[in-house]
Amino acid sequence: MAFETKATIATFGGKLLKLSHQSSSTGTPMAVNLYLPPSVASSASSTSPSRKVPVLIFLSGLTCTPDNCSEKGFFHAAASRHNIAIVYPDTSPRGASIAGEDESYDFGTGAGFYVDATQKPWSENYKMESYIVKELPEALFAPGSGGFGDVLDRTRVSITGHSMGGHGALSLYLKHPTLYRSASALAPICNPSQCAWGEKAFGGYLGEDKAAWKKHDATELVRGSDWKGKDDLRVLVDVGTGDNFYKQGQLLPENFERAVQEASVGGVKVNYREDYDHSYFFISTFAQDHVDHAAKYLL
Repeated sequence: MAFETKATIATFGGKLLKLSHQSSSTGTPMAVNLYLPPSVASSASSTSPSRKVPVLIFLSGLTCTPDNCSEKGFFHAAASRHNIAIVYPDTSPRGASIAGEDESYDFGTGAGFYVDATQKPWSENYKMESYIVKELPEALFAPGSGGFGDVLDRTRVSITGHSMGGHGALSLYLKHPTLYRSASALAPICNPSQCAWGEKAFGGYLGEDKAAWKKHDATELVRGSDWKGKDDLRVLVDVGTGDNFYKQGQLLPENFERAVQEASVGGVKVNYREDYDHSYFFISTFAQDHVDHAAKYLL
């Protein structure tokens, strides 16, 4: 279904479009923000020819909407410099009218965890993996007035994210390697099947079979046959040592690093940033690094 443009905002020579469309995956309207760099910002709404630009998908963390990072993450300067578009999806369905979906910040609304729920009542609407890897790209890359396929290059896509979105970026990249040229993550939940956030979300969405949880856990996925022994994972991770969630054992980047080493996988870089916390001060400080990382494989 075609997108409705709610707002158009000029930034760093390009345009941030605040969009909405009806999702068949979630059964609800879904908001998504799209940053178009200067080379295609004007042609997205005209018939003038332009070279298609690559795309970086940013998956946000718990409680966030598409507005949070697009307004506070400071990705657009680097995206403009590299001529890359950025897509900011929402973090869950909204208004699904499921009992309890608004009771806590870490489950339900704003906390879809980028999985397809298999447990009722969540399985009807909480299909965020299908939405991110299939429905949203198909809608965005549609040509003509329905989508942005005239200016976005569907063959050049990378993925990044923060916290829960970092989990999403790593796990979706590892599960669907043909879709993305690289992945990166800021303060990601690296081993969700072993932390409180992941246990709550996976238990609620996927049930009590922990074997099913492992299929959405980057630390477990990197040990799989698709990646074991390969040297080109193309992953960048940044974690702040002052992050309270890191200190509380919610992120577990060491577990991911250990799995990478045990699987003899190359192409992974994990940085521990002294004193940085979990906030947008951290995200905005290292946003350029993550756009630069994606650009190495997109351009």
